[in-house]
Amino acid sequence: MSTAELRLRYTTVDFSHAVFEYPLTIAAEAAPFVLSDGRPVTEQALAGAPDATVRMASMRGVDAAHLVLADVDLSECLFTGTVHLDQIRLEGACTFGTVPPAMHWRGWRPIRFTQRRTLAEEHHWRASQPGAVPGWNVAVYGAGRVGPLQLAPVYRALRKAFEDGKHEPGAADFYYGEMEMRRHADDIPRSERGLLTAYWALSGYGMRASRALAWLGAAMLVTIVLLMGLGLPKDAPKQAATGTVPAGGGKVTFEIDKADPQNPTGERFTGERFEQALNVTLNSVVFRSADQDLTTSGTYIEMASRVTEPVLLGLALLAVRNRVKR
Repeated sequence: MSTAELRLRYTTVDFSHAVFEYPLTIAAEAAPFVLSDGRPVTEQALAGAPDATVRMASMRGVDAAHLVLADVDLSECLFTGTVHLDQIRLEGACTFGTVPPAMHWRGWRPIRFTQRRTLAEEHHWRASQPGAVPGWNVAVYGAGRVGPLQLAPVYRALRKAFEDGKHEPGAADFYYGEMEMRRHADDIPRSERGLLTAYWALSGYGMRASRALAWLGAAMLVTIVLLMGLGLPKDAPKQAATGTVPAGGGKVTFEIDKADPQNPTGERFTGERFEQALNVTLNSVVFRSADQDLTTSGTYIEMASRVTEPVLLGLALLAVRNRVKR
């Protein structure tokens, strides 16, 4: 068995349907090549080139089980149809495309994509959709047309390649891309699409802690307002003890009762009521009861917050873990 290594500069490589029987490494050379007599190879003919980047144009039809790429630009590479893509090794600074960075408007709705690494073929697919926002790269001639059904397995394979290389944070973007392609695929049931859409909106598929924390803050604010307006009673119910003293003395039996909480009237949004509502809400986040007297409406508000807010906190913690775990 033999191995080969290609060290390149100022090069675009197209490996479409190439066959590798033995391990092959494609690496970008940072410094100019040196001749046998020690003189550097002249690069005057390449003076007009933007940089010495090595770009990969296509890997379609390639068996990537024995392929290693190091410091290669993959932002325009076509991956659909690559065999054993999950076994590829990516070393150094292999770069991928990114989503459009600016905020755009689709009708009345602002659209801003969270930054992540993307495949060139996702760019091509999104650019071909009706009403596509500017910034997605249009497919060049001969690139073919692929959609979410074909791109989801590619993202999954690249995610596994990063995970097998013990680079869990690097795999996060490809997991996000895989979930995006699943959400947009035409073959999934409407119920599953709804679940994926909710997962995306609430926490970015468990990858966007800021999104989950924003929803948690909004849910807590709504809970506090509802508790101040409807949930906290007018006054704290007081216990009352009643009993009868037998004629001529003897044993007295007391009955201790507590009045039902009364719905609030008058001024509801006060500092004292805010403090009580905040205490109930903070305890709900960690799935605890604040032992606060509440009206009937307040009891149901607290029950709802004890279900939703811990879930949002858990999604935020999951997103943080997915970004920092090794």
